[in-house]
Amino acid sequence: MTQPPSQQPPQGGYGGAPQGPPPGVPQPPAQPPQMPPAPQGPPQMPPTPPADAPAPAPAPGYGYPQTPPGQPGYGYPQQAPGQPGPYNQPPGPYNQQPGPYSGYPTQPQYPGAPVPPGGSGGGNFFTSKPGIIIAAAVAGLLVIGGGTWFALSGGDDKKDDKNVSKSDDPKPSGSESVDQGDGSGDGREANDDLNAGRKPGEAKVMFLTKNDVDLPRNGAEVFGPWVVGDTVVKGMYKEVVGYSATDGTKKWTLPLGTEICSAPSQTTVDGKIVVGIKDGLTEKSKCLDLQMIDLKTGKAGWKKPIPKASGAFSSLSDFTLSISGNTLAAGGTGNSYGFSIADGRQLFKGPTEGCKPFAFAGGPKLLAAASCPTSDYNKPKHQLSEVDPTTGKAKWTYNAPAGWEIDKVFSASPLVVSLTQREPKKWSIVALKDNGTLRSQIDGGKDKFQPRCGGAFVIFGQNLEGCTGVAADATNFYMATETAYGTANEVVAFSLDTGKAKWRSSADGKRQMTPLRTEDGNVLVYMNASYDAGGAVATIAPTGGAPKVLLQHPASTAQIESSFYSPKLVYSEGRFFMASGRVSASNDAEEKETKTMMAFGK
Repeated sequence: MTQPPSQQPPQGGYGGAPQGPPPGVPQPPAQPPQMPPAPQGPPQMPPTPPADAPAPAPAPGYGYPQTPPGQPGYGYPQQAPGQPGPYNQPPGPYNQQPGPYSGYPTQPQYPGAPVPPGGSGGGNFFTSKPGIIIAAAVAGLLVIGGGTWFALSGGDDKKDDKNVSKSDDPKPSGSESVDQGDGSGDGREANDDLNAGRKPGEAKVMFLTKNDVDLPRNGAEVFGPWVVGDTVVKGMYKEVVGYSATDGTKKWTLPLGTEICSAPSQTTVDGKIVVGIKDGLTEKSKCLDLQMIDLKTGKAGWKKPIPKASGAFSSLSDFTLSISGNTLAAGGTGNSYGFSIADGRQLFKGPTEGCKPFAFAGGPKLLAAASCPTSDYNKPKHQLSEVDPTTGKAKWTYNAPAGWEIDKVFSASPLVVSLTQREPKKWSIVALKDNGTLRSQIDGGKDKFQPRCGGAFVIFGQNLEGCTGVAADATNFYMATETAYGTANEVVAFSLDTGKAKWRSSADGKRQMTPLRTEDGNVLVYMNASYDAGGAVATIAPTGGAPKVLLQHPASTAQIESSFYSPKLVYSEGRFFMASGRVSASNDAEEKETKTMMAFGK
């Protein structure tokens, strides 16, 4: 076996798809519309399954419901052991197979090879001959399918702050209390039958909401939820809605006029956010308008367009948004910008030549992933930099090994970064020091792991952040192994200094755990619901050991809890919220019965 160069990233295999949901999980609608694969990352074909693998199942299309909680939206197919990583360390756990959609969770294409996050969205792909051909083909297919919001167009990069304005429309509105009941109405009474079967020691179902929005045929992506004080907020289609975090009643509704197409994974400290909305109502409308919203009050602030970008394929890029401090960073193929969240002023614009940022990750640091010019499509050159949120200037730059691309930022502080390689297809995780130099590479051995990096439905773009199933503190990186549905998995702690596994914590019974974050020195995890047991929120001590349950959800509502499609999970101040990642149904009647959010508390 030919050994890769010493400057290439680690690898190994994450994979192992569950064998499908148990009986009773809602099935996909009949003949949903199919969306073509996005050619913005590595090649789209999955690796050849082993000879004894079951026959491949068709990959679900755009709008399909997904598997119950605990079954990852993203995993990583396993590669043959024994190949060293990018820095000539022992075999690691990373051989990535790209999914058909960047940032959009999809089902495994065959058992044993779940689909991971989409490949990196560097601008160099679109200047290559294969990229041009595939992009043109995809654009043509999307015209037929009614989704051409990225028609080719030109434009200039000139900044125009005169477009900043206080928005008179949209305006927030209050509403009646959502029916929180058994899922057959808009809401339920506080003491309805959802809690009738609750046993001593089990948490209370605080509310259950269902869809009340008339959606397009293909359904709509859900953004959020974001918890701001006693309000939990989510955005979908053409509105953002704030609900009471204690009983699910609607506190405010903010209509936006056009469709939400992008949103950061987090808010500012004072509860403000900027979402991306389409600049019109036609099929050719693009995701180019920014709308600031105060999530505490539901009031709209400034609104402005992202400057029109230049470049042959600039109009094929979807901007993804990230927040760090008071800066909103918008990244797209070959074009990037920073804006003040307070007033919408453009703070910086990324370089138009050389290495160009294509996506950002926010939080305690603002990180920019950039694609650099290269003559070989199969040997991309990527960089990751920490940039000043007010100027966009790089404080330091990490150069990914030759042929490796910046894929995800699992943690901004400490720095833990996912890398991918196209040919041969590999996946790696590296830990970096605060100055951007290599700290270690994670050695996953022969285990399969299951980060979940679902997010906005991005065709030509890249979401760097928003992954669950991973967590980090000052000394360790935590990741959950992937096992078949109905079998227990483990959370593995890796030393950030050595990359080696330090301990493993096993889920009890047949549960599967998903790390959410670290809190008070412990690892906070969600344990999925099964058909006879409710889910739970638990912690694992920094030294390992068995999970300690903080919030045990009722067994009587386990089937409802396990039916949520690609759920987005938030634990805040003793309350657990799960929201469907996408709302879609085969007809209007089913659409109105789709459960959208569920909350548990003491």
